[in-house]
Amino acid sequence: MTPVPGDGIHLSAPELIALKPRCNALSFPMNRPAASALAGAYRSRFRGRGVDFVESRNYLPGDDIRNMDWRVTARTGKPHTKIFQEERERPVLVVVDANPSLYFGTRKRLKSVAAGQLAAAIAWAAVRRGDRIGAFLFAPENHRELRPTGGRRGAMRVIQGLVDWLNPDKMHEGQAPLSASLERVRHAVRPGSLILIISDFFNLDEECHRHLSRLRQHNDVIGCQIMDPAEAFLPAGRFPISDGEHSAMLDTHQQQSRRQFERMSAEHGMQPKRMFQRHKCGWMVLETTDDPVEVLGRELRLLVGRG
Repeated sequence: MTPVPGDGIHLSAPELIALKPRCNALSFPMNRPAASALAGAYRSRFRGRGVDFVESRNYLPGDDIRNMDWRVTARTGKPHTKIFQEERERPVLVVVDANPSLYFGTRKRLKSVAAGQLAAAIAWAAVRRGDRIGAFLFAPENHRELRPTGGRRGAMRVIQGLVDWLNPDKMHEGQAPLSASLERVRHAVRPGSLILIISDFFNLDEECHRHLSRLRQHNDVIGCQIMDPAEAFLPAGRFPISDGEHSAMLDTHQQQSRRQFERMSAEHGMQPKRMFQRHKCGWMVLETTDDPVEVLGRELRLLVGRG
């Protein structure tokens, strides 16, 4: 099949680049705004020599004498040193879980396209605020890591990676648990990062608890679930279905069957949400019929308000 840009099936670089102007006003959760835009919009959780004074404490052997707080030392009669908090760029990482179930869609676009558009919007918002953007792209038995890079170059690198990786004509077969992806991220990510995990979470497993807990200890984490309306509700009818290997006919004329499907769907939506909230992570849902930039903006405003 020849890819058609903007057809809802294939991602294209032009459509992802076109999102840039709409992402300028997006704001990620943060502790406090930094004093200098050149230093990035976040303060590090690590203390050291920098531009922002935090507090004075008693001098300890080995402290840099250039940081002595002579005013407090004179007032108390005991040597004190100044502690600073470093300002720096914050790495923002999009983790895209491209299992085969992501290549599904009944309205407007495939889930894979919605995921790519959301990831691109995150990239543009990150570089707009002076942060570095990187990506971890996962598929069964395969992965690709894009190290965080600043500026337009960083965003374009992520966009090209998304276009290549989320091509349905190159879909990877099989299934891989999400925990395997999270484990790799946990061992590679730098502390103090903002991590956005984009998935439909059909491959969630209990090991995810452990990796999310570890990731959340030193980073901010947001889960982004991609859904299609047909995954929540099916009309009455007969529908051919397939898992890629086996085919069957799904008959939803019986109301009991539809209700059972809806119960399963509701549980699928709640299970990852409960897991992320348990570990104090952010959470958002994007449907294939939604505008990714509008949803991202709305959910980030809510997260910033809670922070």
